[in-house]
Amino acid sequence: MAQMTYGRLGRSGLKVSTLSYGSWVTFSNQQGLDAVQESMVAARDGGCNFFDNAEVYAGGASETLMGQAFQNLGWGRESYIVSTKFFWGIIDGVNTSNTLNRKYLGQAIDRSLERLQMDFVDLVFCHRADPDTPIEETVWAMSDMVSQGKALYWGTSEWSADEIRAAYEIAERHHLHKPVMEQPEYNMLNRRKVEDEFARLYTDIGLGTTVWSPLAGGLLTGKYLDGIPEDSRAALKGHDYLRDKMREESAVAVIRNIVDIAKELGCSPAQLALAWCASNPNVSTVITGASRPGQVVENMEAIEVLEAFTPEIMERINALL
Repeated sequence: MAQMTYGRLGRSGLKVSTLSYGSWVTFSNQQGLDAVQESMVAARDGGCNFFDNAEVYAGGASETLMGQAFQNLGWGRESYIVSTKFFWGIIDGVNTSNTLNRKYLGQAIDRSLERLQMDFVDLVFCHRADPDTPIEETVWAMSDMVSQGKALYWGTSEWSADEIRAAYEIAERHHLHKPVMEQPEYNMLNRRKVEDEFARLYTDIGLGTTVWSPLAGGLLTGKYLDGIPEDSRAALKGHDYLRDKMREESAVAVIRNIVDIAKELGCSPAQLALAWCASNPNVSTVITGASRPGQVVENMEAIEVLEAFTPEIMERINALL
């Protein structure tokens, strides 16, 4: 059985597992504490050392569940990496939602740490860009968060290349802590940002990436080809876009071909899609999600598929895409 691999997060010295585990959608919405703990244990047993979260996931309940699970499991804090993200907020108000101003960020991190029952998070992200707050104010606030020891590294999620570069240059000019990583969507059906828009940033500023939605919301598992299962993500409120995507003939054609290639390789379509994301040298870690421990185990085993990739297989997949 292949062992998990680890790589540096961009140019930082922090090593993250090639496959990581995220709580979006599942924690609280689909899983209670027992299932959360079982899934986290399955991820760790597979070699995962990075657990991704965000303030807004399940209105803060996701952080609370993960924090309690860490307490119950008693793992050494040095052995795992935890993230959170800020932008949307979970308290209504002009300075508590849809912002990256200093007041919100300074209070949000304290509340997240309380829910997680931790002294610090390893990674903290600006969950979206805020056009109403000067980037300079956000950079200072995030840098201060790191200086105060409440986070070790900061970065962005779904920012444009221009916004990331602007933040980096402001930090450099003022000798502040620079953004280290970006969390963009990346999968076989959505490649532009990671492969094209950010291309210069990997070499110019050493950007790391913690990519999300590697299975395109479950589309690349092939499970939606014959309809929407009741217990699936596409059946949840707010995920209508998945049903819409399945009406696109081009996407369906890609998914059918991916299913066929996976059969040839003796793996699941999900494992093939995860391994494909991880094969990109500019991807630091691929965030996986699962609604039950068995799915976590299957996802972590994608590391074996990655090792089995040949140039010929990659050529065939890329020709499809």
